[in-house]
Amino acid sequence: MVEVRVADVELPDFGDPVFEPVLPPQVFAGRMKRLLARLQEEGLDAVVIYGDREHAANIAWATGYDPRFEEALLIVVPGRKPVLFAGNEGYPYAECAAGDFDRVLWQPLSLMGQPRDRMRPLADELRAAGLRKNMKIGLAGWKGFESEDGTFDPDWIEAPHYLVRALQDFGDVSNAALLFMHPERGLRALNEVEQLACFEAAATRTSNGVRRFIMNAQPGMSEYDAVRHMALDGFPQSVHINMCAGPRAKYGLPSPSSRKIGMGDPIVVGFGLMGALNCRAGFMVENASQLPATIRDYVERLVAPYFDAAAAWYDAIGIDVAGGTVYDAVMSRLADPFFGIGLNPGHLIHLDEWVHSPMKRGSGHRLRSGMALQCDIIPATGTDYFMTNIEDGIALADEALRASFARQYPEAWARITARRDFMARTIGIELKPDILPFSNIPAWLPPFWMSPNLAMKRG
Repeated sequence: MVEVRVADVELPDFGDPVFEPVLPPQVFAGRMKRLLARLQEEGLDAVVIYGDREHAANIAWATGYDPRFEEALLIVVPGRKPVLFAGNEGYPYAECAAGDFDRVLWQPLSLMGQPRDRMRPLADELRAAGLRKNMKIGLAGWKGFESEDGTFDPDWIEAPHYLVRALQDFGDVSNAALLFMHPERGLRALNEVEQLACFEAAATRTSNGVRRFIMNAQPGMSEYDAVRHMALDGFPQSVHINMCAGPRAKYGLPSPSSRKIGMGDPIVVGFGLMGALNCRAGFMVENASQLPATIRDYVERLVAPYFDAAAAWYDAIGIDVAGGTVYDAVMSRLADPFFGIGLNPGHLIHLDEWVHSPMKRGSGHRLRSGMALQCDIIPATGTDYFMTNIEDGIALADEALRASFARQYPEAWARITARRDFMARTIGIELKPDILPFSNIPAWLPPFWMSPNLAMKRG
């Protein structure tokens, strides 16, 4: 095993996004063509996509419309323009979307107490949008039921009951989430260069926010005040800010509070925007001598083997690698129950924080060019050692995709190249050419947050 140790590490400033990439209409036109081709392959006559504020990614992928206060429906029938059903507030807002679709105002999607004076029966609206009797209809919500062996149940549908019942009057209805979210073949598993550029810009924001938090958080500061250093700028969030210190930190997910950060506290921060999330965990101390006597071997017992496993993740990841291979590379180092690894060591990311994961024990799903992936290995020890954490995003890109990215988005490409160089020269992680790191804190892991110049490295 290559030596892993704490050392002085200068984390460069890789910069903030200056140019903001956007998805042009032709991207959505290409997506609709691919969706229609998949419908034919799957023997479906139509697909209905359900979306709401918490589950916006599938409908946003297809249209560019992300629901805000209301739910929304998209009806896709071959040979017809897709039809978006929106409520009172979403109907005009849909004009902001770059996709090509017709709009229908269906007021039951509106909040309670709002007007219903222009409401027509759902069956009539669905019929007008192209549905007819005896169709095979795929209904895509936001997930479905899978057994441990990965068997997907098409009859387990998590969309609203009223919608399922209405669609069943037109024919056979099955869960179509895997059209979009399959861990290898899903339409959202493989991204265009334009989408990857948007994800890189989001990841630059999230990772810079986490960096600013770690560099500025101090004992005596309230959690709210510490979070203010992240400089949130209004970019749409994919999850709540996960930040807490002290007794609640072991849960990972709480939001910040007015509690003051204490000297010696365990502490965790996670920041997610649509397309990216970064997280780190450690202790609010300067060095191991300030930890309780029973856990002063924190680095040796937990952080070093964890960092070795994260480095192995980067060593293993690559195009055409089986997800099970990545899982084995990580778990060969963290299989001891002490580490408490209960989730997959990584997953696909999109506008939603977790799409699916090909990284399971025995998984034969192959990693492919165009995938956006998270290094997300969570050692929930359940002990006084607390945890440590690296969560950063990457993309996989073959030679043609890399050339396209570099040509169309030179500013982002310069950041990617500088991150790769930092990981190789300073951290000791040499990446394959097809790995594009999107985080401005790439594999940077400081155990002691009052000494952020001390971080883990190989060699």
